[in-house]
Amino acid sequence: MYAARWVRRSLPRAIPYRVPSISIKSFSHSSTLAAEAAAETPTPASTTTTTTTAAVSPPASQTSNPKPAPEPAPKPKPTPAPKPAPKPAPKPAPKPAPKPAPRPAPKPTPKPATPAPAAANSSAGKNTSPADLTRPAVAIDSKSVGWSRAGRHNEVDWTQSFLGASTTAVTPAQAEILAAPLNVNDIEVKPDGILYLPEIKYRRRLNQAFGPMGWSMIPRSDPVVGPNIVTREYALIVDGRFAAQAQGENNYFDASGLPSAVEGCKSNALMRCCKDLGIASELWDPEFLRTFKKTHMVEAWGEHAVTGKKKRLWFKKGAVDFIYPYKKG
Repeated sequence: MYAARWVRRSLPRAIPYRVPSISIKSFSHSSTLAAEAAAETPTPASTTTTTTTAAVSPPASQTSNPKPAPEPAPKPKPTPAPKPAPKPAPKPAPKPAPKPAPRPAPKPTPKPATPAPAAANSSAGKNTSPADLTRPAVAIDSKSVGWSRAGRHNEVDWTQSFLGASTTAVTPAQAEILAAPLNVNDIEVKPDGILYLPEIKYRRRLNQAFGPMGWSMIPRSDPVVGPNIVTREYALIVDGRFAAQAQGENNYFDASGLPSAVEGCKSNALMRCCKDLGIASELWDPEFLRTFKKTHMVEAWGEHAVTGKKKRLWFKKGAVDFIYPYKKG
């Protein structure tokens, strides 16, 4: 409607013109109709009329600002790769706590040597036994280098001590008893040809040289029991002094015989300890063994009672006697 009025005013008044009633739907459609109306209007030849066509501009209310071009969507930023988690630093190994310094053991206070009573020297010449001849006139402390006749040596741990070893030699009379030659009738022979002296012969020699209770066998270890053998270590103590030590052994075939086997260890250790004192030293002399075997021993065939195997066995002359498990073959 507003566009039609504007068109009427722009046309010359001398020329009758009828503007059709139109409705302008849009700005572009009204411009087209104005151009068509100008073309249909007749122009007189004598009169030159110039018409100026003003540019049609839509009203301000119909003008729309151009929409700005849509901004491009921002490109997503590349997601950085996740950094690997830092490895924890290795913990240093804990240092061991320092051990406390050991305290020094207190030094034992040395005891002064106790002199023996003077009466000991005065009575030495009366009723003197062979054992009394080896006792010194002055008693020595048991914890130093010797022994005491006052009973102080009883405090010594004989399972470990060597108290009095080689401090005093035996008397000539005792040495003669200990080194006396063997009686061939006392020597026994095992079936395998080994010579031995019964342990009671050793005890009699010790009693003769040092007197009863002048010597003793002290165990220095517990019994060690094997499948068929038991062993134990003993020490020979003579007149309160260490004399010798040896390992005793014995066989057994049944658990019921174990106590006897342990006692046999003591006898076997006694025999070996007496070797250090010179008792029955001939039994370790090869020359004596060869001579005795030729003159006092004989061989005989025996048969095992269980397996039936035959074996040559040794006996003393005139004493061929088979013992189980062997019998005469």
